[in-house]
Amino acid sequence: MMKLDQFTLIFSITLYLIGCAPPSQPATVATHPSAIASPTDGNRTPVPVGKEINATPTALPGSPALAARAKPIATQEVNTEQQNMDLISAATEGNEAAVRDLLAQRASVHASDERWVTALIAASYQNHLEVARLLIEAGADVNVKAASQHSAYLIPTADGYLEFLKLTLRSGADVHSLDSYNGTGLIRAADRGHIEIIEELLETDIDIDHVNRLGWTALLEAIILGDGGPRHTEVVRLLVQAGADVMLADNNGDTPLAHARQRGFKEIVGVLESSGAR
Repeated sequence: MMKLDQFTLIFSITLYLIGCAPPSQPATVATHPSAIASPTDGNRTPVPVGKEINATPTALPGSPALAARAKPIATQEVNTEQQNMDLISAATEGNEAAVRDLLAQRASVHASDERWVTALIAASYQNHLEVARLLIEAGADVNVKAASQHSAYLIPTADGYLEFLKLTLRSGADVHSLDSYNGTGLIRAADRGHIEIIEELLETDIDIDHVNRLGWTALLEAIILGDGGPRHTEVVRLLVQAGADVMLADNNGDTPLAHARQRGFKEIVGVLESSGAR
C-alpha cells in the first residue's frame, strides 16, 4: 500500500513539473529599420534588427498580443507608406492634430505622392501656416519641388501668402530657385501685383533683373501681364526704386516703356520716364 502511495506521489509531482516548465528560449521579433526609435527619442530605446525580445509568459502562441509583436516586415512597410500618404492628406486639409499624431508615428516629411507633392508642399498650396511649422520643425525642406517645379517657397510668391513666405525664408529658402518658366519668386509676384511679397523679396539678394524663359524680367511681367492699376503701378515703382534695369528689353527688343505706352498705362509710363527710361 505504501509503495502505491509513493508511486502516485512521484507521478503527480512529475506531471506538475512538466506543466510548469518555462519556455526553452525567448521569442525573437524582427524589427524593420523604419520602425526603430531614433537615438534622440527619449521615450523609447532603439532596438537593432533581429534583437531578441522576451515575450511575456501570458502571450501564448497564436494569441493576438504575440501576433502584434511579430508583425511581418512587409506589413510594417505597408503601414509606413500609408502613414506617409495620410500625412500628405492631413497637411492638405490643415489638420494639425492629425499631422502631430502621424509625425509621432514616424511618418516621413520627405515622402511624396505620384506628383512629387510632399506634405509641406501640400500645406503651402492651402496656406496652412501652423501645419507648415510642424513639418519644418520635423525636418521638411522648403526647397524641394513637386513635378510642377513648385516648392513650398515658390508657391506663396505667386499666391500672395506673405506669412508663409516669411516662414520659408527663415527656414532656408533659396531665393534663386526657379519655377517651370525659369522664373524667380520675384517675377511670379510681380505679374500678380503682390506688393507685400515684392517688398519682402527685395530685402533678400534675389536677382532683380533675372530673365525667364519668355524673355521677361519682373519689371516686364508687371507691365505685360499686369492691369496697369494701383497695385501693378506700385510694383513697378518698387522695382525701379530697387534698381531694376528700365532699359532691359524683351526678346523682341521692346522695352518696359514701350510696353507701358502700347497698353496705355499712363502712370506706369510716368514712373519709367522719371527713371530715365526711353
